[in-house]
Amino acid sequence: MLIRLGYVAITNALDVTSSSVLTFTEFNKNKDFDKLDKIIKSNFEDLIQILKYNIKNNIHFYRLTSKLIPLATHNEVNFEYINKYKEYYNEISKLIDKNHMRVDVHPDQFCVLNSTKKEVIDSSIEILKYHFNILKALKIKNPIIVLHVGSNVLGKENSIKRFINTFNKLPEKLKEVIALENDDKVFNAKDVLYICKKLNIPFVFDFHHHKCNPCDNIEDIMKDIINTWDNIRPKMHISSPKNKTKKEYRSHHDYINYKDFNELINLIKPYKKDIDIMIEAKMKDDALFRLIRTIKYYNNYKFIDDTSFYVL
Repeated sequence: MLIRLGYVAITNALDVTSSSVLTFTEFNKNKDFDKLDKIIKSNFEDLIQILKYNIKNNIHFYRLTSKLIPLATHNEVNFEYINKYKEYYNEISKLIDKNHMRVDVHPDQFCVLNSTKKEVIDSSIEILKYHFNILKALKIKNPIIVLHVGSNVLGKENSIKRFINTFNKLPEKLKEVIALENDDKVFNAKDVLYICKKLNIPFVFDFHHHKCNPCDNIEDIMKDIINTWDNIRPKMHISSPKNKTKKEYRSHHDYINYKDFNELINLIKPYKKDIDIMIEAKMKDDALFRLIRTIKYYNNYKFIDDTSFYVL
């Protein structure tokens, strides 16, 4: 079973960020498209540096920032963000493809497909289109946009029905790239597995969210969770609680507790399936490499490079 570890958006090793923003208020003072253009180009240039860093450190799994193109989904700002920057997309695409890097995206909490408000659903669809356009421009193979089920207004059963109903009305191109993740408060692994089977979409299992919002007998459904990925390598999320207190248990710790990681490995080990695990920790790549050092101390896994190893 091959395990590859990845991290989210920002590397602590470099003084760069592909997530520089421009607020609508600031932009709207002078309709400053020149400033917007400079920020977008800076984000692209920094993303190139981050990807080169990943390549040199054998990081094969990476989550792209959702903030690459500021104001792209704002309904009062209309500008070209694909063809105008085609050279950047092509350069980044070549880096990703040549080095066989897996790249995906995870829109923020404002993307809520099961909202009871039409304007929120419309905005969420625009957010999905934006992410899809970025993945398409980068020529990402097997593109994935990870979502939560979302709102719990009017109860869980009605909320699940709303998600399924909205999903079925989406353009086919969006349906084909959506994967669903269990959350830490309402929709547990069994709920999400039900939806994923109903819609024939992949399930991104989040271990920390499962600890916060468990379902019975996770061992009995893990095979089905893994099988939702068909011919794509499954991906999962790992994080550790900031604190054991109820107030901070849902918050992400700076690093990954090895016991949490080992528990996840033991949960998936019986299925002998290659899996990519995304580290969701505040210390980003530092957390990834710290976990690697701990794994090497406690286990005799066969490492094939800096971030990938076989669980025997």
